[in-house]
Amino acid sequence: MITDPLFYLFAVPAVFLVGLSKGGFGGTIALIGVPLMAFAVSPVTAAGILLPIMIIMDLVGLFAWRGRFDRGVLASMLPAALLGVALGYFTAQMVSADGIRLILGLLSLWFVADWLLKARRDKEPKPRNPLKAGFWGTVSGFASFVSHAGGPPYQIYVVPLKLSPSDFAGTAVVFFAVVNAVKLLPYFLLGQFSLGNLETSAVLAPLAPLATVTGVWLVRRIEPKVFYRLVYTLLVPVGLKLAFDGASGLLS
Repeated sequence: MITDPLFYLFAVPAVFLVGLSKGGFGGTIALIGVPLMAFAVSPVTAAGILLPIMIIMDLVGLFAWRGRFDRGVLASMLPAALLGVALGYFTAQMVSADGIRLILGLLSLWFVADWLLKARRDKEPKPRNPLKAGFWGTVSGFASFVSHAGGPPYQIYVVPLKLSPSDFAGTAVVFFAVVNAVKLLPYFLLGQFSLGNLETSAVLAPLAPLATVTGVWLVRRIEPKVFYRLVYTLLVPVGLKLAFDGASGLLS
């Protein structure tokens, strides 16, 4: 078990922010979790510690948003996301996590810039597109496996559909609950569930329900227009953080 106080200085806020995201913000804030913890431990260790905690958060989120999800989004994106997880597992030794972070960071910033340019004239929801859903679902599953960074690809397809906040939250919870559950076996096979990591996860686990319930409470009290502005706004620091970490890692 990790006992370094510096680790918990970063890990506690990281877990709380991930829990807020799991409460219904679609994975946006969750992206900050691994980078924050990586200030004190390696990204691989951080990902291994976070996954069991995220499973607890998923269970709380599933209960809180039971019955609130978009079947069409899940049917078109989940099979592709599972393919993405499989790709992540079979290429785990070849893929650069820093490269994935850089790409996701730039995509997040592009997504926000595109929204700002179109905000005044783009009032209607985008039409459903199975090909786009499959592509972004695959990218989301792959990125989630590599560094728990599946939020931006998922949102690039789902946010323009303009679901209600409750349906957006519930759909995201179901999507990432399935993806995280599927990741358990390959993470175990890759040796990311060491006894020390699991003991550290257990120490941080009590924060999971509290943070997730807080996220649910916030989503249920935010107006739809404000909700989506918040989602887009949160992508800016997340995108900058991912792009900076990815570029720094590739250049070092």
